[in-house]
Amino acid sequence: MKLDPHSISSGTGRKRAGKRLGRGNASGKGTYSARGLKGQKARSGGSGGLQLKGFKQSLQKVPKLRGFKSFKAKPQNVSLNSIERVFSDSETVTLYALKEKGLISRLDSGAKILANGTLTKKLNFNGCTASKKAAEIIEKAGGSLSF
Repeated sequence: MKLDPHSISSGTGRKRAGKRLGRGNASGKGTYSARGLKGQKARSGGSGGLQLKGFKQSLQKVPKLRGFKSFKAKPQNVSLNSIERVFSDSETVTLYALKEKGLISRLDSGAKILANGTLTKKLNFNGCTASKKAAEIIEKAGGSLSF
């Protein structure tokens, strides 16, 4: 038999069962059943009480969520700096190329080129949106942008 954590069991007679309370005086735990004499803790349900003290106040301080979260997929932002670093001159930049180079994680939401940094290489962009400033920088470098 293979030795796995789920197949290991403690030896016979190893674990002793706890003494049952309130089963007669001959058992050694009769009469008061280890509860002592009178008082709240001697009664049934007497040792309960509030488990989360002050939780209601802290819950009330949390601001309410209003409105709804848009399910519309927003394009992933890609900076010109990272494109400059990863792509070589006169290369075509597509969504698949961006994913392959690790600049975006998903294809379904698209990509938007942002004007963070400079671009010195002539690149052709296909299927990507771009900010106005990024489009100016791309065209100034001699590249083209088409959706």
